[in-house]
Amino acid sequence: MSQMTARQQGASAYRRSLTPKQMEAEVFARATRAIRGAESGGPLDVARAVADNRRLWDAVHGVVVDPQNGLPAPIRAQIASVALAVIRECEAEQPDLGFIAETNDQFAAGLWR
Repeated sequence: MSQMTARQQGASAYRRSLTPKQMEAEVFARATRAIRGAESGGPLDVARAVADNRRLWDAVHGVVVDPQNGLPAPIRAQIASVALAVIRECEAEQPDLGFIAETNDQFAAGLWR
């Protein structure tokens, strides 16, 4: 029987103390930190952060367009629209990192409520 490392124990305890929505907010917050860090980094930092954000927003879009999603249709449509806007920005030749970070921040804030 293997014992958990201190890091694994801490992460496990942290996850237990957050609601699922708060865990989702943390994903957006992590993505925002990567984007903010990339603003002062090099092209590779930007490419990684933007690619990670694109994957995040692809996942969000996939979830909200799923007919089995329990959110009301108008809310799902609004979220899908925002997701597509962020995805388009991530695909731009020179993505607006501020826009991406601000959108992530707004979603994280909404999920923490």
